[in-house]
Amino acid sequence: MNTRREFIEESAGVMAGIAFVGCRLASAAPAAAQAQPRRREVVVNGRRVKTVDVHAHCGVPEAMALMNLKVAPELLLMAKASDRIRAMDEQGIDVEALSINAYWYKADRDVARQLIRIQNEKLAEACAANPDRFVAFASVALQHPDLAAEQLEEGVKKFGLRGTAIGGSVNGEELASSSACSSSSIRRQRARRPSWKAG
Repeated sequence: MNTRREFIEESAGVMAGIAFVGCRLASAAPAAAQAQPRRREVVVNGRRVKTVDVHAHCGVPEAMALMNLKVAPELLLMAKASDRIRAMDEQGIDVEALSINAYWYKADRDVARQLIRIQNEKLAEACAANPDRFVAFASVALQHPDLAAEQLEEGVKKFGLRGTAIGGSVNGEELASSSACSSSSIRRQRARRPSWKAG
C-alpha cells in the first residue's frame, strides 16, 4: 500500500505531466465539492458571460526534478484534468489560463533552457487535450534575458501559448529595474502577447 506522499508523487503526472497546485498565498486545498449535473453559468444583466480564471497555477514534476524539487503535498489541489474541469464547472469557470510560479530564476542557462522547454511542452499538451477549457502562459527564464526572449517566441509560435507568466523579481532584483526586463519586453511587444505578473 502506498503512503500519501507516494500516491501524490505518482498521481501528479497523470494529466500530461501537469499537477494543479495552489499559489503560495492561498495554499489551502478547497473543501470537497459535491457533483453537479451541469456547468454553473455566470449571468450579468441577464446575459450569460464567459468566465476566465487567469490565476490557475500548475506544476510540472518532470521539470521540477531538474532542480531537485517535488510538488509539495500541501499545495497539490488535483492531479487529473477531469477533476479540475469538474471543479471549474462547479465554480462557473469556462476557461482557465494555466501558469507556473517561477522557481527557476536561479537556474544556470542549460538547466533553465531544458526546464522551460519541458514546462512549455507540458502546458501545450494540457491545452491541446482540453482546448475549450485551458489556455496557458509560457514560462521564461528571465535571469537570461536573451534566452527568455527565445523561449517566449517559441512558446507562442511553436506551442500556441498565449503570452508569458513572470515573477515580480528576478533573484531579488525588482523586475522594473532588472536587465531581464529589456530584452524580453522588446520581443513580447513584437509577439503582441500579454504578460501575467504573479506576485
